[in-house]
Amino acid sequence: MQDSNEILKKVRKIEIKTKGLSRNIFAGEYHTAFKGRGMTFAEVREYQYGDDIRNIDWNVTARFNKPFVKVFEEEREMTMMLLVDVSASGDFGTQVQKKKEMMTEIAATIAFSAIQNNDKIGVILFSDKIEKFIPPQKGKKHVLYIIRELLGYEPESTRTDIESALVYLTNAIKKRCTSFIISDFIGKDFKQSLTIANRKHDVVALHIYDKRETELPSVGLIKMKDAETGEDLWIDTSNAKTRNIYHANWKERQERIKQTFSHCGVDSITISTDEDYVKALMKLFQQRM
Repeated sequence: MQDSNEILKKVRKIEIKTKGLSRNIFAGEYHTAFKGRGMTFAEVREYQYGDDIRNIDWNVTARFNKPFVKVFEEEREMTMMLLVDVSASGDFGTQVQKKKEMMTEIAATIAFSAIQNNDKIGVILFSDKIEKFIPPQKGKKHVLYIIRELLGYEPESTRTDIESALVYLTNAIKKRCTSFIISDFIGKDFKQSLTIANRKHDVVALHIYDKRETELPSVGLIKMKDAETGEDLWIDTSNAKTRNIYHANWKERQERIKQTFSHCGVDSITISTDEDYVKALMKLFQQRM
């Protein structure tokens, strides 16, 4: 357990870094990529050349015997939800930082971007259960509270169940929102729950991984531990066949996750712990414009 002074120092450090990023780099991209995804009905007017025929109000059209269209306006306020994986596998990291640390920074950056656009921000911390739910609110004070929880929260469970987090999102948040799920996506299949969640909300997946998860170094016999199950396993990394199988398993899992996102119509991006997540997020935002 980290002491409160240590957590406060980390909160301040992350605030300085991520607040600057969200203000100077992401402000316009965030607004363009996510603002306007939520539209509310405003009025009905006569059809004009160039109007989208999908917006024709057929009931009014039939009543007046000439075409009318529904007019929508952009919602002035959005709700942003962050689903953050706090399972034990997030403590792994062999490059610049641990997966958990990168997830926290990314979540903080998105949170500051949201409040600068006057949006509400909420959080679901999950393992193989819902560890903590922070209802959506506005303001800097609320974002700092979120960062403190991300840094200092001690999960009750070590394992991962992405499906339960998505089901909780679908049931807990009634109004359509944009939801970032930030995880290494280690765990059982979650395709069905992701499909349902993305029909109700606008779900975006941020897949965080570490380079050492993709391939083993040839360093002889090593002891490996599964952070989520606690199981120990001795592996001879000098064996080329073993290294090839390890890499093949990684590629297979990556392809399966990628296909799941594609099948569910979910925008996604994969970010390594030694990568500049700023560039990765910018790329994601620009893809949505």
